[in-house]
Amino acid sequence: MSLTTLARLTFEPRQRELARQAHNGDAAQREVIRWLTHKAKDTEYGRTHAFAAVRSYEDFADSVPVNTYEELKESIDRMRHGESDVLWPGKVKWYAKSSGTTNDKSKFIPVSPDGLQKAHFQGGYDSVAFYLANHPESRLFDGKALILGGSHAPNYNLKDSLVGDLSAILIENINPLANLVRVPKKETALLSDFEEKRDRIARETFQENVTNISGVPSWMLSVLDRVLEISGKSRIDEVWPELEVFFHGGVAFTPYRKQYERLIASPKMHYMETYNASEGFFGIQDDPADPAMRLMLDYDIFYEFIPMEEFGRRNPTIIPVWGVETGRNYAMVISTCCGLWRYILGDTVRFTSKNPYKFVITGRTKHFINAFGEELIVDNAEQGLARTCRETGAEVLEYTAAPVFMDDKGHCRHQWLIEFARPPADLAQFAATLDRHLQEINSDYEAKRFKDITLQPLEVVVARPGLFSAWLKQRGKLGGQHKVPRLSNSREHIDPLLQLNHPSET
Repeated sequence: MSLTTLARLTFEPRQRELARQAHNGDAAQREVIRWLTHKAKDTEYGRTHAFAAVRSYEDFADSVPVNTYEELKESIDRMRHGESDVLWPGKVKWYAKSSGTTNDKSKFIPVSPDGLQKAHFQGGYDSVAFYLANHPESRLFDGKALILGGSHAPNYNLKDSLVGDLSAILIENINPLANLVRVPKKETALLSDFEEKRDRIARETFQENVTNISGVPSWMLSVLDRVLEISGKSRIDEVWPELEVFFHGGVAFTPYRKQYERLIASPKMHYMETYNASEGFFGIQDDPADPAMRLMLDYDIFYEFIPMEEFGRRNPTIIPVWGVETGRNYAMVISTCCGLWRYILGDTVRFTSKNPYKFVITGRTKHFINAFGEELIVDNAEQGLARTCRETGAEVLEYTAAPVFMDDKGHCRHQWLIEFARPPADLAQFAATLDRHLQEINSDYEAKRFKDITLQPLEVVVARPGLFSAWLKQRGKLGGQHKVPRLSNSREHIDPLLQLNHPSET
């Protein structure tokens, strides 16, 4: 009997529970908010906001304000200095370092023992449970798992307290038995120098029987390229013939899919999206035929949503999951077993189903272009690029876009900086095709493009190979969970990139 056959038996009870929960999500969420407030009622935050008196969601919403990181920062900093019972019971020793805010270079997200077990590790477990249920032929556990990790560092020099990438925190706290089936070695996985790490991962794994890989698509692609260089093979499935699944997340997979399909030609290869952030594990693709993800409702994370047309208003409508509508764009608000209370996550989602609750990530509350009323979001950009690449045969590796508010001719437009894995034969045609598809996808963009009155046709600038990696390295953000901002309403990202692209011209 194979290891995978034995492992299936341990996943069956959870698979049955997930099937039951698919049509009973509201009850699961009501239980979560009762448990969270009861657990935290004796913390400083719980006493201040009368958690002991909370009997329903309505009580909770009346007692607790909506928070950004800035509102919770002082409490989190006290926790980082060793104080107990501030936002969550006991001491929290681990902090996931996330991208910064307006006022700070980085955010430090508390990761409690409850959060580790009930959200992050449960999400990983359930990802495998869904995968095995969908693929009865799988031999997942008969080989090794290649899991990319970040790095960590001491937290204010406190004993046993660390900050770092979430992936590094997970590797440090993973069940020791899992190390028997994962590669690379722990010390390699936690290296801070991504270029050294990339080389060592490739050397340690290219002769292993890797059956599954997990990580951010952009950084995994870099590792796989190095594996091919060292092995002398032309395809990854020649290196690892039993490779069958990539559990991916962190960035949209659309720009990378063609490259992975070229590197891994095996017909048994599968791709499964997960939504695991520093703040919690939120979603899993439970159906290979449906790109939407199941919202995971029993991870001790309570969800609320703000309609994006009201986001930024003084008193926006805020609704629990049972109040959402399909097809509408929402900003996500979470309360978690790590002490984040009614916390604006920064991601936007659109529900495709309510029974079960399934959604797609549409972007970030700060990553959009609305300089001229066009309301272009990341989801529009991803769809437009996917259609354009299909039509032109191009492949996009990385990109970012921003407005040109007025050029020397008084014209306004969107400027796209794109690093191609396979450049289009005709760049002007690619730009025109992308512009056309964005108008088809987004009526506001179409209206602003009408007769070139408000917006001129978009511009595509070709990025030199490796530009985005060089930019991330320059900022100390190469590897790990760092991502290229796709859209920006300002030129804070694109101008330094353009300068790095052709430094002699600036």
